[in-house]
Amino acid sequence: MALRFPSSWIDELYARADIVQLVNNYLPLKKKGHNYWGLCPFHNEKTPSFSVNQELNVYYCFGCKAGGNIAQFVMEMERLTYPEALEYIAKLVNMPLPQTMVPKEDEDLQSLKERIYLANEAAARYYHELLWTPEGAKVLEYLRKRKMDDNTIRKFGLGASGQEWDRLSQVLQQQGFSLEELQKAGLIAVKEKHHYDMFRDRVMFPIINVYGKVLGFGGRALGDAQPKYLNTADTPVFNKRYGVYAANLLRNQRNLKRVLLVEGYMDVIALVQQGLQGVVATLGTALTNEQARFLKRFAPEVWVAYDGDEAGQMAIERAVEIFRQESIPVKVLQFPEGMDPDDMINQHGVEAFSKLRPISDVSFTLRRLEKKLDISSQDGRTEYAKQAAKILAEVPDPVELDLYVKELSLRSGFSREVLLAQMQVAGSRILVTKKKESERKAVRSRPRVLTDEGNAAEQTLLSLLASGKLPVDFVKSGDFLTDTYQTIAARLLLGEQPVKIMTTIEDEATRSLVGKLFTQEVIGDPANAMAAAEECLNTLRKQRINAEIDILKKNMETQNAEQKVETLKEIMRLTVELSGIQRAQAKRKEV
Repeated sequence: MALRFPSSWIDELYARADIVQLVNNYLPLKKKGHNYWGLCPFHNEKTPSFSVNQELNVYYCFGCKAGGNIAQFVMEMERLTYPEALEYIAKLVNMPLPQTMVPKEDEDLQSLKERIYLANEAAARYYHELLWTPEGAKVLEYLRKRKMDDNTIRKFGLGASGQEWDRLSQVLQQQGFSLEELQKAGLIAVKEKHHYDMFRDRVMFPIINVYGKVLGFGGRALGDAQPKYLNTADTPVFNKRYGVYAANLLRNQRNLKRVLLVEGYMDVIALVQQGLQGVVATLGTALTNEQARFLKRFAPEVWVAYDGDEAGQMAIERAVEIFRQESIPVKVLQFPEGMDPDDMINQHGVEAFSKLRPISDVSFTLRRLEKKLDISSQDGRTEYAKQAAKILAEVPDPVELDLYVKELSLRSGFSREVLLAQMQVAGSRILVTKKKESERKAVRSRPRVLTDEGNAAEQTLLSLLASGKLPVDFVKSGDFLTDTYQTIAARLLLGEQPVKIMTTIEDEATRSLVGKLFTQEVIGDPANAMAAAEECLNTLRKQRINAEIDILKKNMETQNAEQKVETLKEIMRLTVELSGIQRAQAKRKEV
């Protein structure tokens, strides 16, 4: 995303803002040592593990590993985009906004997006108003039959599209929108010299993002018209891979224990009307990795509650695999054959629905596997045991695993010992596969051997560098062995502030690690800080020398006699250098 504000303005905003004052608006903080501490707002805890560094304007939670800068904290708490978070902070510190500074092409695209948002909002208003007229009576009757009350209809902004070919386009043109803008928004289609409304004679479901903007629409046909559900095609503001239906409701639902993922719009509406929170649906497609990552922001786990028919169960299988790929805890709610969540809650009530207990993704996968095989035959039971053992080989929790193995033993007829042996075989194969995959993905750069000691040295050195307690040129980016640390060190050495660096780190794991290092307590006395940094540098030098020696030894396997002599000389030189560093470290420890 191109930043809307000039870099100099952002730097000044970060300099004026105080993360401690801002965070105190959400939770009380107490100073302990160099940092401020409080109960983390991103997960439930009784002992404070949320650390805030006032000087660097960054935070880190030692419990859930959440980390970021002052803007990212606002983004998480207020569900805002980065530019919106900057505007929010600017208002708090009474700092005027600058003129928008983006390239002309970005400015044009931003202008088009704003026009599309406005057109979609106008269309949603038109569809909703039409619902309450005689022309929308058929749609309103359908919604009433689906047991929707007026409050729910208004909450979701439901509407009706007329039967005329160009009624919407006429109305919006009268409001100042061009045909080109309506086409870009996916509200009309143009064929040769003619145009027509994309949605006609349908129940209309506005698709609203987490910030309350209408991205597009889903339309359900009444009668036999096809397709039954029609969604807005991809536009400059809408891509069905990234959003979910009812995302706008998630923003204000704090401390959700789970997100409930259902298949259809009607499922969402029925469950929300009965008081359930955290309910969303995909946008007419199978779950995507992007949607899974989006849901991860709102709750610690996801419950998949798709229809009870075979198509729904197959869709659950695909969804479970997506959540596993994204390392998101997932469970499955199952309904009687042929029922969907809408049927379940309307026929049996919210109390019965709430009593449903989800099963683990592993249990669901094992049940699906059993249905696909004929376990009444010995061959079927054998194949079932082999495939199930492969699934269980990746279960990390010993207690869980024991329960699964006991059940598998009963279902397959094989003893616990045999199944554990089969799991060991399957696990070995999985490890081999993963190792080969990792090797294929590995960058073939100079080998680096980084022990726990070396890793700790890099982290301490980066914390000291970020604290500003080291002299200029005392540390170089090349002193670090890990690419990530090298990059961040280079940016720090160029004078970039930690709060700015955190903004550009998109990978959550990296941002969490860097947040931890930036909030880490460091040695206050400059002389002691330099001594600690020197110790880290020597540890990393030893790591580098050992790695070089290992490479040289490996090279000797294919060298001739003359080359081996030269290589041995180089190994001896490095060994002497290594011994000198070790002796110097030992002397300092004695002192």
